[in-house]
Order: sequence, then structure tokens, then C-alpha cells
Amino acid sequence: MGKVFHYGLDRLTAGMAMDICNDKVKGEIAHITAEKISENRKAVENIVHKKKIVYGINTGFGPLCTTIISEEDTRQLQYNLLTSHSVGVGELLLPETAKLMMILKVQALAQGYSGIAIETLERILWHIDNNIIPCVPSQGSVGASGDLAPLAHLFLPLIGLGDVCVDGKIHQSSQVLKEHKLQPLELGPKEGLALINGTQFIAANALQFLVRFQNCLDHADLIAAMHLEAILGSIKAFDKELHDLRPYKGSVYVAQRFRTLLENSEINSSHKDCTRVQDPYSLRCIPQVHGASRNAYLHLKELLEIEINAVTDNPVVFSEEKSISGGNFHGQPIAMAIDYTALAASELGNIADRRIYLSLDDKIPGLPKLLMKETGLNSGFMITQYTTAALVSENKSLCYPASADSIPTSLGQEDHVSMGSISARKALRIVDNLEKILGIELFCAAQAFDFRKPLHSGKIIDACHDYIRRKITFVDHDRVLANDMNIAIDIIKKKELVAIANEVALKEKIDLKNQDHELFGIY
Repeated sequence: MGKVFHYGLDRLTAGMAMDICNDKVKGEIAHITAEKISENRKAVENIVHKKKIVYGINTGFGPLCTTIISEEDTRQLQYNLLTSHSVGVGELLLPETAKLMMILKVQALAQGYSGIAIETLERILWHIDNNIIPCVPSQGSVGASGDLAPLAHLFLPLIGLGDVCVDGKIHQSSQVLKEHKLQPLELGPKEGLALINGTQFIAANALQFLVRFQNCLDHADLIAAMHLEAILGSIKAFDKELHDLRPYKGSVYVAQRFRTLLENSEINSSHKDCTRVQDPYSLRCIPQVHGASRNAYLHLKELLEIEINAVTDNPVVFSEEKSISGGNFHGQPIAMAIDYTALAASELGNIADRRIYLSLDDKIPGLPKLLMKETGLNSGFMITQYTTAALVSENKSLCYPASADSIPTSLGQEDHVSMGSISARKALRIVDNLEKILGIELFCAAQAFDFRKPLHSGKIIDACHDYIRRKITFVDHDRVLANDMNIAIDIIKKKELVAIANEVALKEKIDLKNQDHELFGIY
């Protein structure tokens, strides 16, 4: 692990956050950042000592904001805050998600506006570096005043409470601290509030969704190109001049990718003089539909990179003289974008299902009904589309925007909340279904593509098909197709086709990225 990221000093990206999470990069706090954090910590201590009344430092919380807390009770207040707000329920988050939450929280606190002690940050880094990950329930946040409940659970181990996951096994945090000869921390004024106020639950889940969605977008183009060839779709709808007349960034990008992927295709040339006037929308409108989903991805990526580098707790301490109780913890700026991007993910699956349905029709020249020559005794690929139909329908039911709702909390003090935590959790369910839909489309597209042999497509698509055939054999009679489908789904999840495409592009000097790294990746 040679590369180092400096919290609070370097700009965090989705890709960098994932690299830290996967132990490819080490996160540290630079000396200059530590000095700023310590100065900000002194400002909070001076506020308490001089008995200035500042919300969250020497007052109660939420509707108790008018209750003054004495100097001697401010430390007990932080302990009580973490315990009383640990009210999460439901399945535990994946350890990777909880670890990402800690990484994002350190980046926020290291800005030096939260009154946190450097020792507290160092303890959080100890958890990250040693993969001793707090156990966090997935439900309980309304996405405003911070992700209070999940963040409270996330930081219970700092005070010796709660559980942690180590090497896949759950242990009491007090026991793990004892084994490492560490004492629970005694949090100072403002620290507890700084830890639980923020959008790190929403952002961590959204970041994972973004990474998986980007992988789906790249695979969707490759699979659709293979399917387009198999169904003898026209490349004319991807013409540069056509898309320059309506230059949405995503549409232009997708059209260029398809022109590159299908360059010098023998399959495409074989039907250039056919009598079919135009293709169904699931083929002809790929640039518009895939492109719109890429635009949504790009918008969320832009907003998330602001969010994961922002100070989102409350109050924000600028100096001993200036502390502001504002609303930086409110999840609305990313909640709505997550809902919108989740819809974009759902639509990517929707159009994939239409292409599967289309390929099963024997009206396509050269393709047998249900993608199998001897049907009747054999059902062929008929039921694969039932599965994608079910997944697409499930995704549609998940597309209701959680951010459209708000339920007042905290006795009306927090009278409008974002529900962004629900948006992010739903988005992950949608992308999980999308990976399955794309895997099934890949399975069907590869079968259909075989009927175009011995003609060749572009070098990248041919290489992708060859790779699939090394994993899944051609289907000439009924068998348990779920086994094949799961292999194809695994190819999507492991980013294998994208890796093949990039490898061929590098070898053949093909500009697959079209010089647009924003739309291509998360770095």
C-alpha cells in the first residue's frame, strides 16, 4: 500500500473512497490538518469554559435546545447522546458500508470545523486501518439532523459499547478494545454531536450505488451492442451528425461508443441494404435511453463529490466567536438526485428486458423462435424473459421517490426531513436487480449472436462473446438455465466484460473512452 490520502487536505472522490475502503490506499491526517483540528477543538473548550451558550456544545439537543448544560456535565452529555440515539433496527449494514461511513466521517471532521479532538479521529482511523468495523443497523434514519441513529451505532465502540465485526465475526467492542489494550474514549464537549450529525449513511450507500451503477452502464452498452448485432439492428441511429443536433452529453457519448464498438463489423455490413426501414425503440433509441441514464449518473456523481468533501454536522464552529447552527446535515441535496438516478437505473433494466423479448421473436431473420432451433419439446429461452419481467416490475415498484415524503420529528423542531437514507437503500436494491437483468440479457444476447457466425462483429464485441463462451456453452436443448444465468450475472458483478473491452481497446489502440473520463469512471 504505497499511496496515501490526506484526510481534510486532499479532495476525496468516489473511487478514492473505495480504494481506502478496500485497503489499496492508506488514509492519514497530515500535520497541518492536525494543527487546524486542534485549534478548532480549543475554540470549543473555550466556549464551554467561558460559559457562552452555543447549541450542541452546552445545550440539550433538538427540542431540548433551550436546556443549558453545566460545564461539568458536558462530557456526560456526549456519552448520553450516543447511547440515546442508538435506536436503529433491521439488518446490519455490510461491513464495507459501515467502513465507508467512517471514511466519509473522518473526511468531514478533518476539515476542522466540528470541534473534534485529534485523539478521537485517530481512534476512528484505528478502526478503519485494522478493519475492526462497528455493527450498524440499516433502518432508523430520516435523513435530516444527520443520519442520527446509524451514526450513533457506528461510534458506540469509541465509548466501549456496541458490537464490531472482525474477519466476518461479531464481537463485543469492549472485549476487542481490551484485547488491543485500548481504553474507551471519554468524549469532550460537542464531540458526540459532531459524530452523529452528518449525511455519511446516505452518502456511503449512495456511493456504493454509484460505483455499481457505473459498472452497469458500461456493461449495458457492451451487451446492447452484441444484441443489436444479433437482431440485425441498424447502426444509422448512432450517426454523429444526428446526435450533434441534440447534444446531450450521455447520448453523444453512447452513440460514439457504439460506432467504435461496431466499427468494421461484418454483421452490420451484411444487412446494410435490407428493406427494414427502422428498428424498434429498444434498439434505435439506445443512445437516448442509455444516455439519459448516464446523464443521471453524472449528476449524482457531481453532487456526491461535493457531499463527501463537505462539513455536514451542526453546529459548525468557525472560531470561538463564530458558531452557526445551520442545516448542512439535511440530506435533501443528494436525496432527490439518488431517487432520480435510481429511476435511471430502473430504466436501463427496462429497455434491456425489451431487447430480450425482441430477440425471442422468430420474425428476426436468422434467429429461431425462442433462440433454439428445436422448440416444442424444448421451451428454449422463453422463461428467461419472465424473470427479467419480474425484476423490471419490482424495480418499478421501488421507484417511488422517498425524498417526496417528510414526517416531522423531534417534537416539530425537525419539521421537514429528507428521507434520503431510504432513497439510498432503495437505490441499492434497484441496482442489485439491474445487475441480474443485464446478466440475463448477456446470456440471451450471446445465444442470439451465435446464429450470426461465421460473420464477425467489431473486435471488442467478438472478444466479449468469446469470453462468455469460455464460461457458458451454447444452449441447444433445455437445461437448468438458472445456472447459466447466475454465471452471467457474476460476470456483470465482477466487471469482467468491461475488463475484456478495455484490454482489447488497449491492445488494438481503440479509443473506447472517447476522451470523456467523467462519463466513463468514478475517479
